[in-house]
Amino acid sequence: MTTYIIRRLIQALFVLILVTLIVFFVMRLLPGDPLIIYIAQSAEVQAMPPEMLDKLRAEFGLDKPVMVQYANWMAGISQGDFGTSIFYREKVGRLMMERFPVTAHLGLLSLIIGAVLGVIAGLLAAVRRGEWLDKVITPLTYIGICIPVFFAGILMIYVFGLKLGWLPISGYTSPFDDFWLSTRQLVMPVICLAIFGLAANARQMRSSMLEVTRQDYIRTAWAKGLSERMVIIKHAMKNSLIPVITLMGLGVGIIFGGSVLVELIFAIPGVGRLMVSSIFGQDYVVVQAITFVIAVIILVVNLAVDISYGWLDPRIRYG
Repeated sequence: MTTYIIRRLIQALFVLILVTLIVFFVMRLLPGDPLIIYIAQSAEVQAMPPEMLDKLRAEFGLDKPVMVQYANWMAGISQGDFGTSIFYREKVGRLMMERFPVTAHLGLLSLIIGAVLGVIAGLLAAVRRGEWLDKVITPLTYIGICIPVFFAGILMIYVFGLKLGWLPISGYTSPFDDFWLSTRQLVMPVICLAIFGLAANARQMRSSMLEVTRQDYIRTAWAKGLSERMVIIKHAMKNSLIPVITLMGLGVGIIFGGSVLVELIFAIPGVGRLMVSSIFGQDYVVVQAITFVIAVIILVVNLAVDISYGWLDPRIRYG
């Protein structure tokens, strides 16, 4: 196990370096100059002389060769310094510390809801295959997989926010400040993010359960006279979770991707919204830092998913 984890960590390091290289150089291939964009959007510095512009370039390290900029950025990350935002003129680490808890709150809730309800729905659909419960759950999962996040968000805003007036249509409040208001504000965004994961997990769980229940050891369990609950929970469910856990690991990346749209639709001040504004403003440092942190999170989650296989199925051995 230790050898496997070390090997995976080395692989993750190479993947992380590749991600940083791609993001770093792709951002610099975009047309335009981040300092020019910053000056154009700042009324106070519209008449900035060329020498001040050169000073700004030196301040942000944009006057150096590209490879030197990359080396300096990586050296800063190794020391916990993500640099200074060109547009916000603040430390990127501070900006992310303000925004990441919001996105994490939104993402974790949707991930948990999608995982728990998806597994339960898929389990019920498999156990009651062909019955009315399966006929209701299966079409709903197709709808959940197909419906776009932005369409679901706009539809819920129109129905539950504007027409019925049940829920606020925008904003974010910390649950430590006002738990009830925070809960009401998060209902629609969390549902938007959880829909796809819930439907995909339910579909995968149903398929896995139907496959596992055909195995010889399940027939043996039935032949021993064990109860349906014992057979399903103790023998079938654990092995059925392996592909579902894999899907949940992939869902972490989908959550961060979906949060960009959800945070824009519901005006939530999270890291997805910060990413979009930074891309349009060509704020290199912010985009690079957010991508780096998200890549680290996804790599750690995928490693945890791979390690969990051994717990779910003792037959799996790591070389």
